[in-house]
Amino acid sequence: MGVRAARVKADRALIDDLDALVVGRRRELEIIVAALAAHRHVLLEGPPGTGKSTLLRAVANVGGAGFVFVEGNAELTAARLIGHFDPARVLAEGYDPDVFVDGPLLRALRDGALLYVEEINRVPEETLNVLVSVMSEGELHVPRLGRVDAAPGFALVAAMNPFDAIGTARISSAIYDRMCRVTMGYQDADIETRIVEREAPEAEPDFARRVVAVVRASREHPDVRIGSSVRGAIDLVRLADQLALLRDAAPDSAAVGLDAALAALSGRLRVAESTERRADDIVRDLWLAEFGREGDEGGGAPDPQDQPEPQGDAPGEQPGKV
Repeated sequence: MGVRAARVKADRALIDDLDALVVGRRRELEIIVAALAAHRHVLLEGPPGTGKSTLLRAVANVGGAGFVFVEGNAELTAARLIGHFDPARVLAEGYDPDVFVDGPLLRALRDGALLYVEEINRVPEETLNVLVSVMSEGELHVPRLGRVDAAPGFALVAAMNPFDAIGTARISSAIYDRMCRVTMGYQDADIETRIVEREAPEAEPDFARRVVAVVRASREHPDVRIGSSVRGAIDLVRLADQLALLRDAAPDSAAVGLDAALAALSGRLRVAESTERRADDIVRDLWLAEFGREGDEGGGAPDPQDQPEPQGDAPGEQPGKV
């Protein structure tokens, strides 16, 4: 067997292993593995909760690649990304390479690891400019340290939410031009139900399926700008299971399920600016549309109209909006 054929066989085996870990993402797995085998950089783009981080971590872990994680945010400066000279040691020893403290970028370059930048479109543009030269040249020049070459296996893999999400910005064409972009949307209902059943195996399958229906409906609601991801369904099912034990009631009863839904989903919904409705109101409607008022005797979640208005809303948010 030739070298190329052996590598292809190994990549196919890797994808089979990953497919067993990451539900319903074989197409994306194949593209990512192919891109990394072709020594390309990868950008995953999609809404929160679509499994971008899970996918990339699985590729690194199963493939045996090094993995250096960077949280993308407005405080990520070029110095934090690259590294710095230790000031105390510089005073004693001068600008010696041994006193340089590597940041995540240099660690990934030296080790030939995957540099994973989460939410790359929250990173300041001047910091991203550092990555442009690294992707183009496979090296980085650091003042007083010199040139650092990328070891074999180095690649930038990044994830981003849609640019119109709060706190995000469009990334430059220079970044897009150097990366292979893979878009990831929400999976279908059957796959999301399988994910919930895997993460909450104690749940009744029919209850898990109906909870997924509630969560998926939140993404289509006319008063919601951004609905819940499958994480909301997982939390709802787990919370309902524990709450049912405490209250000696069924998870899908109003005495349990609606409270679990309000706790798990209301903070995840981003309500449209054009509506006066609260997230709690919308969650209540979504829950009752799927489950009705089954088991309503014995309490249940209080009506939001009877509750005091929340205090301390973030600047620029309408009262009660999440």
